[in-house]
Amino acid sequence: MRTVVNKNSKSKVKIIPLGGLEQIGMNITAFEYEESIFVVDCGLAFPDDQMLGIDLVIPDVTYLKDNIEKVKGFVITHGHEDHIGALPYILKDIQVPIYGTLLTMGIIEGKLKEHNMLRTVKRKVVKYGQCINLGDFRIEFIKVNHSIADAAALAIYTPAGVIVHTGDFKIDYTPVFGDPTDLTRFGELGKKGVLALLADSTNVMRPGFTMSEKTVGKTFDHIFAEHTDRRIIVATFASNVDRVQQIINSAYQYGRKVVIEGRSMVNVINTADELGYINIPEHTLIDIEEMKNYPDEKIVMITTGSQGESMAALSRMAASIHRKVTIKPGDTVILSSTPIPGNEKAVSRVINELSMKGANVIFQDTHVSGHACQEEIKLIYSLLKPKYSVPVHGEYRHLKTHAELAMQMGIPKENTFILASGDVLELSDESARVVEQVPVGSILVDGLGVGDVGNIVLRDRQNLAENGIIIVVMTLEKYSNQLLAGPDIVTRGFVYVRESENLIDEAKQVVDDAVMDCLDNHISDWGKLKMVVKESLSDYLWKKMKRNPMILPIIMEVE
Repeated sequence: MRTVVNKNSKSKVKIIPLGGLEQIGMNITAFEYEESIFVVDCGLAFPDDQMLGIDLVIPDVTYLKDNIEKVKGFVITHGHEDHIGALPYILKDIQVPIYGTLLTMGIIEGKLKEHNMLRTVKRKVVKYGQCINLGDFRIEFIKVNHSIADAAALAIYTPAGVIVHTGDFKIDYTPVFGDPTDLTRFGELGKKGVLALLADSTNVMRPGFTMSEKTVGKTFDHIFAEHTDRRIIVATFASNVDRVQQIINSAYQYGRKVVIEGRSMVNVINTADELGYINIPEHTLIDIEEMKNYPDEKIVMITTGSQGESMAALSRMAASIHRKVTIKPGDTVILSSTPIPGNEKAVSRVINELSMKGANVIFQDTHVSGHACQEEIKLIYSLLKPKYSVPVHGEYRHLKTHAELAMQMGIPKENTFILASGDVLELSDESARVVEQVPVGSILVDGLGVGDVGNIVLRDRQNLAENGIIIVVMTLEKYSNQLLAGPDIVTRGFVYVRESENLIDEAKQVVDDAVMDCLDNHISDWGKLKMVVKESLSDYLWKKMKRNPMILPIIMEVE
């Protein structure tokens, strides 16, 4: 179905990124026209090193909550965590329908099932070329390639003009599954006129073209041919179904059985298998329990953990804490991914641990990106010929390079917008400008707690991690405020008490003197008393050891 929306040069549409800029991950962008808002993607980010104990980071959608009556739905481009991971958390507050392609919806349904939300959330599967109407918007799904099947770009028809959002994409002329990117449709849209292009910036700093996914299949064939006498373990992204397909193809060709390990890997492959996005020859797949029935040279294990995540299957194997798999000397381990920025240390640690156990680790030429390099991005610009360029999906350096590339393609500098999360870009055929800022930020998820850990708690955790804690316990008599017991000192993460008895005794004396001083001066206010204890002990420890632990005075009262 092709669609026409009456265009009005005076109409203004708003583009509001609520995440996904200044970082890789947490992609979410709102589009608003008068009384209609719809949202593209709803992703999470993974915590950085400073976020101690945090499991996930999700976007702050206060703006959507404040305008809940306008929000018509979530439109999802593809099934990666940085585009769908926050949905179960956000949908609890913003109960609107979700639209996506078949595999994308299958993966989302797996998440909703885990959160007991399948019954309450409306879902609609959309095919390529199909349009959906959401308020004043009409959205068409366009086929693109990515490192997961069923990825889509979006043509968004608005009263102000057509906006194209590429989602995550690459141009693969020989994809493993399905058709190549629908360049014809991009060309047709370009001829009719495109108001703005929001394009993926992840790989914009790399010149040339991204290699086809099929090239990795040839690499696997070579590795399997060279290592016919040993077990092969391949770690890759759970969501890269095409990569898993190629590993299975090589395994089948060389007469090996395949074991899938890692919860997220099993879930995604089961979904892909049910929906027909992966072709697994009969009797090729075996359960991990059956592995012992076959010699090592007849086994291929496909697992999670290519990013060095501490709880993923490969990391547990490397650390000898996996219950069912032990790394043996001679095992060939293939890391089929590139470390995400920030994960390099974790990946190096896993490679070292595997190598120490005698494994042969291969990580060269076993991965191609799912994102477009410069020449592919230029091709999209030349086909669409947009009036405005709005780079998305990347850190500031990516967005800046993308803006420069857009200018090379003939977009005037004043029509190129490097936005920050929360900026409201108002567009019409005649003008474009950032008109305001809406509240944005990161909500931290720790276990079942969503948003209950903020900056102050994180700062305390950091302080505890770096300096330890000292707890000072004392008992006062009610009314007379006589010191009946203590002060006793308990420490954790500060010093090993048995080897520092003199220090602890001196610290007790410092606290004792400070408390007596207060009581002699008739200071009975507990807040003041605690503050004096903290200050005097802190001064003593800094002078003595140049350390600054967290000090927690506890006063008990007895009658």
